[in-house]
Amino acid sequence: MLSLFALLVLYANGISSYIKENVGFEIVMKKGVKEADILKFQKELDGKKYVKSTRYISKEEATQQLSADLGEDILQWLGDVENPLLPSIDVRFTSEYAKNDSISKIEEWVLDRKNVKEVYFQKSLINSINNNVNKLGALLLLIGTVLLIMAVTLISNTVRLSVYAKRFIVRSMQLVGATREFIMKPFLKTFVIQGVIGAAISLVFLSVFLAAMMDKIPELRLLTNTGGIVTIYLSMILFGVILTGLSTFLSMRKYLDADIDQLYE
Repeated sequence: MLSLFALLVLYANGISSYIKENVGFEIVMKKGVKEADILKFQKELDGKKYVKSTRYISKEEATQQLSADLGEDILQWLGDVENPLLPSIDVRFTSEYAKNDSISKIEEWVLDRKNVKEVYFQKSLINSINNNVNKLGALLLLIGTVLLIMAVTLISNTVRLSVYAKRFIVRSMQLVGATREFIMKPFLKTFVIQGVIGAAISLVFLSVFLAAMMDKIPELRLLTNTGGIVTIYLSMILFGVILTGLSTFLSMRKYLDADIDQLYE
């Protein structure tokens, strides 16, 4: 359950970043600006850390695009009137900068350029996206916390029951002079191995689930973060080792320090 949840969080973050990075920011250039100057400005934008990509849209391309959208040749419709469309640069930001406050600061910087006429972006859309992402993040955090508590409780109780069943063996070993470390070592080894096996089994199921999802929804391949998936796999194995090891240590310490009456409780 935890590995599936971690995978859900990974892809939710990927989808969130993809949506944010495809929010439009259009820079409309002034009339008469030379194409060389526009391309120079585009290159300057490409060098900014907050810019993911840019696309120069010439006056002619804008005319063709509008004609295609309207289903009619706009130049014929205008007649002798001069084409009012202007060249522009379409900008896409990196996900961490796709926020209204960040974009507003960038907008101020862009409007200070002498060749820029205006900047257009959908503030309400960006606000809506960020609000929904925050709500989703809070929901995922709540679900993750519940799952983590369940996992810790179930594994800890399982280990404690197993140690409880062998409490008299532990006391017998103490009576013949065995040290705490000597008594703990086989228990720790057994449960840590079980933790690794449990994690490995869960990751097999996770791999099958992931392969099935990729087959049903091929678009997920575009959002696949190999580094993130590897981190999930390693984290689940590490979590299995740490949780079982810690639970065994705490349970063993309880019975090693218990008096004879507590062994019968």
